[in-house]
Amino acid sequence: MSLRMRAYYYAILGAIGALIGWRITDTLGFRAPNVYVSDILLGGIIGLCLGLLIGASEGLLGQSWFRAARAGAIAGGIGLVAGAIGLPIGEFFFQVTGGELIGRALGWGLFGLLVGLSESFTSRTQMWKGAVGGLIGGLVGGIVLYILQSAAGVTAFGKMLGLIVMGASVGVFIALIVVILSKAWIEVKSGKLKGNEFILDKFMPEHGPAAIIGSNDFKADIALPDPGMAPQHARLKGAGTHFMIEDMSIGQGTFVNGRKVEITRLTNNAVIKLGNTELVYHERR
Repeated sequence: MSLRMRAYYYAILGAIGALIGWRITDTLGFRAPNVYVSDILLGGIIGLCLGLLIGASEGLLGQSWFRAARAGAIAGGIGLVAGAIGLPIGEFFFQVTGGELIGRALGWGLFGLLVGLSESFTSRTQMWKGAVGGLIGGLVGGIVLYILQSAAGVTAFGKMLGLIVMGASVGVFIALIVVILSKAWIEVKSGKLKGNEFILDKFMPEHGPAAIIGSNDFKADIALPDPGMAPQHARLKGAGTHFMIEDMSIGQGTFVNGRKVEITRLTNNAVIKLGNTELVYHERR
């Protein structure tokens, strides 16, 4: 997906995830001995739904069912644990502050922070960015939830509406923080995934992992559906402040700004051609 559309998609998926989570718990009608046990169940299910949907989004929009299933399962599992821990602690903050706004905001902020960690665990961004985005989204969502419930009362509809707003808020701020603070990304300029953008920040540290670009979902970190591209066509290696690109294809070649290269440093707006696909490398100083 494009960086500009990321916040929109994450907001929609966050809202849907929270709605599904609320609907499941409401339909099953959990009967818990106290509010904290109830929050463990509710938080776990909402965290699972948020993590699953947001985690799978990158793979789905990149037309990779394997990547969507894997990322969704991992993020959903982490979200389940994060929600089951975060929501009861959030309720504790709410109770010790006498049920005031600050307690609700802090509680949902912690919940959002943990859910943000679960999402960024499977993405191509540093985990702290997802955590910060989730924290801000949870704080905003908690404030809105408190206002809505104060105005409409703690009814089933009020709770549902508040959770939808909270889910959307967590989703949109995770995306916004990641986009605003991103340092490097590549944009697909031609092919089936034209317009998609892949953030590279996770791969930038000098001693961190490299990003493999290729046509095989199982072998490449950035998989592009192009029959003219090798399963593992090129490798992007971070050097702390910039990226090097290295050709891994056999006879097919990697081209940067029209020149065939074995290994070279990428500069801002460099055009990369792999098979029949053109990419543009962007970096922010």
